[in-house]
Amino acid sequence: TNVVLLNFKSSDHSQQRASSSLKIYLKNLTAADFLLCLFLPLRITHYASSSVIIRQLYCSFGACAIFINMYASIIFMGYIAANRYLKIVRPSGTHILQTAKTAHIISIITWVFLLVPTVTYTILFFITQTPVTSNPSCCDPFFSESIKLFFTIIHTLSPIIFLVVFISLVFFYYSTSRRVLRAQQSQLASSGSEKLVKPRRNMLVLVSIFCVCFVPYHLARLPYSLLWSNDSVGSVLNYVMEVTTMVAVFNVCLDPVVYFFLCKSFRAKVRKVSRTTNNQQATEESESTKEPLDSVPAMK
Repeated sequence: TNVVLLNFKSSDHSQQRASSSLKIYLKNLTAADFLLCLFLPLRITHYASSSVIIRQLYCSFGACAIFINMYASIIFMGYIAANRYLKIVRPSGTHILQTAKTAHIISIITWVFLLVPTVTYTILFFITQTPVTSNPSCCDPFFSESIKLFFTIIHTLSPIIFLVVFISLVFFYYSTSRRVLRAQQSQLASSGSEKLVKPRRNMLVLVSIFCVCFVPYHLARLPYSLLWSNDSVGSVLNYVMEVTTMVAVFNVCLDPVVYFFLCKSFRAKVRKVSRTTNNQQATEESESTKEPLDSVPAMK
């Protein structure tokens, strides 16, 4: 009995560690979304205003915020998918990548990895900024040759990050689906497959949101990077890039779906708020029906 109890406690502790590492990645994903929300007013003002100062602020800070949000979301979605996959492969939660300490270290390294080119770009922008005589409609007139070279490097590395995460997500979902299929075909269909159906659903949610938000942007980015200076198609590609960028930014609205499906505590809070709201509405409706009855004079 003591051995069984110890094994149960060890398994429960391992699951808590895996859950805490997942929450760390989810919190970092939330931080990326919050960062974007702070800079969205600047992006809106950039398109609504004709001020050169506003355009300078957007081209130096606002565009960077979108870059950080997008690729932080991409990378942390990859971490979340890997975390869920490891939970399937290593349900005991003993893998070093499932620990909270490792999750903290990976998160810090990721933010440093994203902030270094962002800060470098901002510094280069102000040091080598090209004087502008007229009011530009885009950021390109502000860019010096060094900034353009830096952009070329970033535009080359960014799709690689996207492809690595995208291939990983597809692999994780495919592997999870195969495990579910094997469990359903085996004698353990009643127990093993049911335990894997939920992780497969969660993985499908991740892959779906990832594809909806980020695949169109990167599909449009390749021709834009090659043909943006072409006068005949440059304006069309610029419009397509703006639309796909807005679709990518839409991940801020879809990320709560990830929180709901993957985070038990978040799901419990949402349900609690929903129940509280329903109870309040029911109470208000019952009180509103009582008021007309109370106002009717009693029959003598």
